[in-house]
Amino acid sequence: LEALEKQLEGAGVSRPQIHVLTSHEEELEHHKHLNRVQSFMKRDVVHSTLIGAVIGVVAAVFMLWIAYLAGWTESAAGWVPFIFLSIALLGFFTWEGGLFGIQKPNFHFARFERALKEGKHIFLVDLEPRQDGLLEKALKQHPRMELAGTEQLRQRWIIEFEKKVPRFFKETWP
Repeated sequence: LEALEKQLEGAGVSRPQIHVLTSHEEELEHHKHLNRVQSFMKRDVVHSTLIGAVIGVVAAVFMLWIAYLAGWTESAAGWVPFIFLSIALLGFFTWEGGLFGIQKPNFHFARFERALKEGKHIFLVDLEPRQDGLLEKALKQHPRMELAGTEQLRQRWIIEFEKKVPRFFKETWP
């Protein structure tokens, strides 16, 4: 895995684009060059929080609609308590979604659970469209590796963030 990572980095793939998902975290301690999947990304927190937020928006709008139809907004208090209640509903469902996601593995990694239980390591590479051929070319030189699948990357901002944060600290505090 280390040889493949060095080969990809030499071909122009940056280190934040390459990760190793494994159930043997202690083995990665001996390979400083391998970039592990962060524990936060192993859980389904982001995905479940977004689902919770959508449910929260629906609940908040529904609550405001009921308050309007029932005529409760015509009282002296007006809309204020119902707006606060809708904000609380949004916050509650978003929070609950995040808590639910902490308990579940990332839905992107669920298909690899069997391979991880068998002791295999998953080498994840987030490629930009112009880099598509690099991985295929590199895999031909490593015949023991199997292609586990591909997926369209949607979180390009995460990779850009991982690239810029270390550079920010190196340039700011040399």
